[in-house]
Amino acid sequence: MTTALAAALLAWYDRHRRVMPWRARPGERPDPYRVWLAEIMLQQTTVATVGPYFERFVARWPSVEALADAPREDVLHAWAGLGYYARARNLHACAQAVATRHGGIFPDTEEGLLDLPGVGPYTAAAIAAIAFGRAAVVIDGNVERVATRVFAIGTPLPKAKADVRAALVDIVPADRPGDFAQATMDLGATICSPRRPKCMLCPWELACRARAAGEAERYPVKTRRAKRPTKRAIAYVLTDRAGAVWLRRRAEEGLLGGMMEVPSSEWRAEAPSEKAARAAAPAALAWRALPGKVRHGFTHFELELTVWTAQARHSDVAGGQWVAADRLGEVALPTLMRKVIAHALARAKGTSKARPPARA
Repeated sequence: MTTALAAALLAWYDRHRRVMPWRARPGERPDPYRVWLAEIMLQQTTVATVGPYFERFVARWPSVEALADAPREDVLHAWAGLGYYARARNLHACAQAVATRHGGIFPDTEEGLLDLPGVGPYTAAAIAAIAFGRAAVVIDGNVERVATRVFAIGTPLPKAKADVRAALVDIVPADRPGDFAQATMDLGATICSPRRPKCMLCPWELACRARAAGEAERYPVKTRRAKRPTKRAIAYVLTDRAGAVWLRRRAEEGLLGGMMEVPSSEWRAEAPSEKAARAAAPAALAWRALPGKVRHGFTHFELELTVWTAQARHSDVAGGQWVAADRLGEVALPTLMRKVIAHALARAKGTSKARPPARA
């Protein structure tokens, strides 16, 4: 049964595999660097979003050694817009570890890969299977959906991961584990979709217990998530007479670590009082609150910012840097900060909307 399942899936994959810039073509040997880079980028990000970023990264840094030698600021800037910026810091640290500790060659086992910065169990299994042909069980969201339906696994996620692994471990073929992993992902992405799965096109249709019971959409069972809390703060956008914006760098550790920002008050459940907001401002100036809010979602909370603006002389603030409005795209600004600046610049021009500064 397990051999038949693997054979049916791989036969389907050979006909319908998705073409992706990081995926080796049939008969080609996978490049571990490209596999690793793609897997890090794809964490909590869609394939469509990752594609252009991946192409730009490999064009600029075609090897792990080249990426390791790059200034981290350049890596953060190239990453801006992909979110979860700790991944970018770990990406650079991992490249340096591979270059210095491993002579530019990625470890070829899950255990060795897990010793690298930013490489967790899923990523280690994916690289081991896809890049090195190791018989690893690779489990992402698509694989979870496929497996819980085929085997009618009713344990709620994330606890169901252990059951998914147990169900798949004997099916992974020793000769094509990487293709099996990518095939299962493709199946979940294109056929076994969250809503209205195309069961009649699925190579595992006859073996699928959820399909037989007529309740495919019941799986995977998920624990109900608590509503994300909202935090509030004041963002301070300082400009000079020429329209340049004052930016500073965030602390290296923590959310958006190492990225550039416009300063803000502390992010708390309640917005600060006007007195507290003025005390938190980077300089004692004639601040003006702009109408409207800037909202941004993080994994565990929503953020709502009121934007204050003021015009300043360069001597009014210490540290940081002044960046001309037409050069903002060259700075490692996270999406949140681009939205804040766009809001401020739009209001300054008397319009309700403005595009965030484009990345160079």
